[in-house]
Amino acid sequence: MWISPELAETVAAIVDDGSFEQAARRLRISPSAVSQRLRTLESQLGRVLIIRSRPIRATDDGAAVVRLARQYAAVGHEASVALGLDRQERMHVPIAVNADSLATWLLPALATVAHDQDVTFELLREDEDRTAKLLETGAALAAITSQRKPIAGCTVTGLGSTEYVAVATPGFVARWFPGGVTKKALASAPAIEFDRSDDIQSDWLRALGVDPDVPPRHYVPASEDYASAVRLSMGWGMLPPAQAQPSLDMGTLTRLGGPDLAEPLYWQQWSIDSVSLTAIRESVVAHARAALAEA
Repeated sequence: MWISPELAETVAAIVDDGSFEQAARRLRISPSAVSQRLRTLESQLGRVLIIRSRPIRATDDGAAVVRLARQYAAVGHEASVALGLDRQERMHVPIAVNADSLATWLLPALATVAHDQDVTFELLREDEDRTAKLLETGAALAAITSQRKPIAGCTVTGLGSTEYVAVATPGFVARWFPGGVTKKALASAPAIEFDRSDDIQSDWLRALGVDPDVPPRHYVPASEDYASAVRLSMGWGMLPPAQAQPSLDMGTLTRLGGPDLAEPLYWQQWSIDSVSLTAIRESVVAHARAALAEA
């Protein structure tokens, strides 16, 4: 069965904007017309595509339609460019990204493409262990992920590894580790984590023989704010060298020792023949390999 691009676009708009009213504004039609389009496609397919919850979300079948809508949009953009149409819309590219890449090397890579290609970006910030899910649901056309195995319909390119070093301020060390960074001291010293899915601090503690569930935690879910919390002596944390080195050089942060850890990263994107997507991948890969350690 052929699915109309107009109907697929409507499902994607509902999911992206979170309501029928917002989708109607984007599509420049009435909310009742949005509902009618959805009912038409659900009737054609014999399946529920949208769960009317707060927020609205797609079913698994709805996610497949959203993915199709992204592909329609990408292919349509490429056709407009190839045909030299004057009024083609810019290609909109949602990308699922992890916070540390966003805070360090990713934006210059995307800025290079934005200067040369008719694209706009929507950056969906998520933990690198969960960004691939946004590809599966159709929320993103590409993702920076820790998942090496390709999502169905996607290509994978290695980027390198983000390194992390355990650091704290000299004042924090003097207060919490007067006798050294011991297992006993680590069990009491506050750690800072990005969110409850962040496991890099737990991995470091395990490597030193410390139960990661014991130490108290602060949660600071923004990369620069996380680094600021470490610099303000709220706790110790794991920082990429790009964020830690200036403070280490000034002596306002100090290494805690223990193993430096590395998180391999991969670029996954939908297998669509697109000049713009190819340019994005090439720029991202080049910038990542200049900034990251070899995997």
